[in-house]
Amino acid sequence: MQWSDEAIILGARRHGEGSVILEVMTAGHGRHLGLVRGGRSRRMQAALQPGNAVDLVWRARLDEHLGNFTVEPTDLRAARLMETPVATYGVLLLAAHLRLLPERDPHPELYAALRIILDELHEPLHAGALVVRFEMALLDELGFGLDLSECAATGTAEDLVWVSPRSGRAVSRAAGEPYAAKLLPLPGFLAGGAAASGDGIPAMIDETATESGLAPRSIEAGDIHDGFRLTEFFLTRHVLEPRGIAIPEARAGFLKALARALGG
Repeated sequence: MQWSDEAIILGARRHGEGSVILEVMTAGHGRHLGLVRGGRSRRMQAALQPGNAVDLVWRARLDEHLGNFTVEPTDLRAARLMETPVATYGVLLLAAHLRLLPERDPHPELYAALRIILDELHEPLHAGALVVRFEMALLDELGFGLDLSECAATGTAEDLVWVSPRSGRAVSRAAGEPYAAKLLPLPGFLAGGAAASGDGIPAMIDETATESGLAPRSIEAGDIHDGFRLTEFFLTRHVLEPRGIAIPEARAGFLKALARALGG
């Protein structure tokens, strides 16, 4: 058995005297593990850091085996990611989220989104909005996506400012006013556009990551806070609690670093 693919490194753990078991997110083969012989050498250690992009060849006698990776680095961005706490915790958080996916289950849109976000983590406000959207995309890929395209009560697509914690659907200001205390705030950068239209995860992420879409200056720190509150509620309810696991520690580190960077 053999295949080749492009990948982003999520992590590595020691195996034997000189090898590592490498964990990657690939474009076409999902989250995948493989053995890298000699992976603990000085030359290879720099290449096998979280966030780096690589070309892979995987070989095994049978498909269900762990297999061996041959690794060729293509973008050694890990050093840049370690320059700021926001980026450092950001890559760890993204890796933790991807571990919620079944191993070897292809998610090409999440892979495409990951590539975009890793190159944008240097800008704190931008990084916050992108990670919120990644968490939204993760919910969608796991079958628990939110419907933010129109008001659950009236069907209008205008002035959507809340989300129902019961249904995960948007609620307009007028319809939700009497129940505001029971609703979750919906930040403006998540209402409408690619985030709600079903145009695909990369489009949703890229809308935030490019000036042609939603520019960073149009997002405020309060919007980021509301976005993380929203995604945490639904991730906890639908994904984490049923599996008996807690919010990743890296998320608390990311939010703390983000608040410090934004002066919050």
